[in-house]
Amino acid sequence: MELDRNIKKIHLIGIGGCSMNGLAQIFRARGYEVGGSDRSVSPFTERLKELGIPVTIGQKAENVEGSDLVVYSAAIKPDNPERVRARELGIPEMERSVALGWLSESYRNVVGIAGCHGKTTITSMLALIAEKGGLDATVHVGGFVEFLKGGTRLGSKDLFITEACEYVESFLTLRPTVALINNIDDDHLDYFRDIDHITDAFRKFVALIPEGGMFIGCTDDERVRGLLVEYRGRVAELTYGLEKEYSPDYYPENEEYDAYGCPSYDLMFRGANCGRVVLHVPGRHNMLNSVAAMAVALSHGTDFDTAAEALALFENTRRRFEYYGERNGVRVFHDYAHHPAEIRAAVDSALRTPHKDVYCVFQCNSYTRAKTLFCGHQGDCFAGVKKVLVPDIYPGREKDDGSVHARDMVRAINEATGNALYISTFEEISDWLRENASEGDLVVTLGSGDVYIQTNKLLRDDQ
Repeated sequence: MELDRNIKKIHLIGIGGCSMNGLAQIFRARGYEVGGSDRSVSPFTERLKELGIPVTIGQKAENVEGSDLVVYSAAIKPDNPERVRARELGIPEMERSVALGWLSESYRNVVGIAGCHGKTTITSMLALIAEKGGLDATVHVGGFVEFLKGGTRLGSKDLFITEACEYVESFLTLRPTVALINNIDDDHLDYFRDIDHITDAFRKFVALIPEGGMFIGCTDDERVRGLLVEYRGRVAELTYGLEKEYSPDYYPENEEYDAYGCPSYDLMFRGANCGRVVLHVPGRHNMLNSVAAMAVALSHGTDFDTAAEALALFENTRRRFEYYGERNGVRVFHDYAHHPAEIRAAVDSALRTPHKDVYCVFQCNSYTRAKTLFCGHQGDCFAGVKKVLVPDIYPGREKDDGSVHARDMVRAINEATGNALYISTFEEISDWLRENASEGDLVVTLGSGDVYIQTNKLLRDDQ
């Protein structure tokens, strides 16, 4: 179904968001007049201006006047002045995930990349494969990708590859012809009741695949394996994984790691060697991500050499084990990891990178996550690290009701690995590291709050 031809002009509130800016670009490529607003300047808003898409800094009622549709991100509340004015004028409103689903209906083939971890990296790898000629696709990434100067690659109107986010079940607005699920984990428990509720959301996502579509699943994950069994025979199936005991279609063999923890491997397909893949991003989790990207690319007609050459050029998206700098011989990295499984992967990357000792700074950005995950039985995700420094919890979308504190997380981590220390502020953490870390050590800051901004304090000499 084509997008509504009665709509000519679309205004996006929160246009500088990692997903919203991509929607703006794709809508314009589909022939709409597009503009929007945001509270502050960001790399995304600067990129939109470079592309000639008007962005207003500051949200005012008059910004929406003359629009035929207003699209808003989940962070934009009903009392936002632009939304209030849109209702006064009778302008239809549409939440971001609904707009993405509506947009996806205009493509013949839609690949939804889902999973609680890894989907941004997998989608970014596919975007680079597309850039290098392996796929004629429009790709929508939920993060800032350097080679795209944003999060969107404009391409074919026949193939759309997008991240499919499970939070508040927003991926159920999509209409995928191919659904990839990398893993299912207990996250976003401020919305989901429990792991069964999360799994059921992914079950509904797979149910969206039409007859003739395909389900691509990671056999390393027990819950994904369960869904593969449930849907066997209803849709085409393709599998991938690192563990051969589960008989995936695509898997690596003869894996090796260089001095920086970056893997290389032979990609196997049902026993046949497709060729050698060499990565320049660290960690075994990135090897799995690359196998997933290969499964999508090769199943859509990309030749192996083109895909492998693209993957050899791939660099992490921002906030994925990103190098920030060095102070007194101590190198500082940051990773968006905020779930125990993601932290394990980030720690694995750090431990595979040349170092003397590894220190982590973990800022939890959710009181719910602190209680349900880090005060539970998953404190062992910091195993191998010399010391985990834990500042106060970043509130994120929530309010502090006094039921949990960073000290509670420290207590739980120490029960598992005995290496955590509560230090309330980043200024104090910087002072602690100055006294305790030495040349050759490595510091990784972790979290999805404002820790990526606070990380810069660890590099300053004026503390």
